[in-house]
Amino acid sequence: MLDFPRWKQLWYWALTLLCVAAAVPSIVSWAGGNWPSSLPNPKINLGLDLAGGSHLLLEANADQVVSQRLEGKEEEVRAALKKAGNVHYGDISTKGGVLSFMVASNAEVDAAREVLVPLTTGAGLSGKRDWDIQVVDTTRFVLTPTKEGIADAIDKAMETATEVVRKRIDAMGTREPTIIRQGADRIVVQVPGLSDPAALKALLGQTAKLEFKLVDQNGMAGGVAAPGDEIVPFANGQGAIAVKRLGGIKGDRLTNATQSFSQHNEAVVSITFDNQGGEQFARLTSQNVGKPFAIILDGKVLSAPNINEPIMGGSAQISGSFTVESANQLAIALRSGALPVDLKVVEERTVGPDLGADSIHKGMIAMVVGTALVVIFMAVTYGRFGIYANSAVIINVLMILGIMAVFNTTLTLPGIAGFVLTIGAAVDANVLINERIREERRRGRKVVQSVELGYKEASRTIFDANITHIIAAVLMFEFGSGPIKGFAVVLMIGIATSVFTAVFLTRMWVAGWLRRKRPSDLHI
Repeated sequence: MLDFPRWKQLWYWALTLLCVAAAVPSIVSWAGGNWPSSLPNPKINLGLDLAGGSHLLLEANADQVVSQRLEGKEEEVRAALKKAGNVHYGDISTKGGVLSFMVASNAEVDAAREVLVPLTTGAGLSGKRDWDIQVVDTTRFVLTPTKEGIADAIDKAMETATEVVRKRIDAMGTREPTIIRQGADRIVVQVPGLSDPAALKALLGQTAKLEFKLVDQNGMAGGVAAPGDEIVPFANGQGAIAVKRLGGIKGDRLTNATQSFSQHNEAVVSITFDNQGGEQFARLTSQNVGKPFAIILDGKVLSAPNINEPIMGGSAQISGSFTVESANQLAIALRSGALPVDLKVVEERTVGPDLGADSIHKGMIAMVVGTALVVIFMAVTYGRFGIYANSAVIINVLMILGIMAVFNTTLTLPGIAGFVLTIGAAVDANVLINERIREERRRGRKVVQSVELGYKEASRTIFDANITHIIAAVLMFEFGSGPIKGFAVVLMIGIATSVFTAVFLTRMWVAGWLRRKRPSDLHI
């Protein structure tokens, strides 16, 4: 018990002081002070329920993913059949959620099947088919998406949508948003400190699907599109035009988009393509000089200028009666990438900063009162050992804050509840140790032997109990959401620090006192 190596003492103190020092910037900030910018600044971010802000629940249009897959598969099938060259086929239909077409004769069925089979295996399904092929009426092929393929496509679309949402919010300059998927087709967005979510909703609701398609000037008669065309309305609501449905260039080839001004001092968006996109854009404009092409954003035509000359260099400008603010928002949306599926707001909540401040105030009162009562009880009941336990509790709280700051975690109201719980757990460990020491003294053991056995025997119970706490916290973090995760994070950190402070730190302090004073009795 008395043999406590110097290296171990230095290690315990170094770990303690580092964690406590990491908590200082957050404490200074909460107290209204300014932390010097020249010093390291690990900070704890306050969650939505403490800092106030906006909560949005976004829902994706899963049917849109299915229709997009059909369109993409149609283009893929056309290209594959054209490349094969030995299959003659009729119009490809996408009615009823399936893709179908007829080949010219029975003799071409096997050749067509050879072309189609490699196109029916999904890369994300470990080699399983994501499309089923059937031949009906002898020469008609029907490609039907499988349930597994649709589920995989929706999952990938939601992963991409979540990342796009994150990029857009980060580009707005907001700090520490919470962006998590909920279920198969929903995304939860929480942005602390944002009291007016109007701009955020407008940005997140914009799909930002940019396309450049050739205009078919003879493709619309009586409001009906010619085969291979589609009718797209103008963004200003003044009419519509027919464009080639397939081909063109998509905005996923963009590498940058910024708000700028045209020669006439109008707000525009300047875009830059990657190498492949630049080559496609140059080829499109070179082969269609004198023809109009449409700049389409989210299914609406922004403008349809004539191609006066080939546009080389992979750069262009998008105009469309923008304001500086709307051009900047479009640039952000294009930079972050197009949403693979439309998102709509199905739930919206705004938490005022006053409510958050009230939550902090009441939470702090609960923590301070609880801590004060525990400190008084421990000091009165266990004397010197109670003072050691109280010191460990205070250090425990500071270490939790420091570790949370280092990992840049977010503190929520349930997190404060986790604080209060860990304070109780830390004190509980010292109660077990002190009661065990008392029991050993009543059995007639000497002071040092009683303390040593007290720590040794009680530690087993403490470790067993805290392992069950850790298991519960891990399960809450894994299967919980939002506030539950916040509680679980603080609980896991608090369990680790409470064991360290209650068992190891207090043992070091008690060993030092016994070595210096050599008491003949214990008042515990």
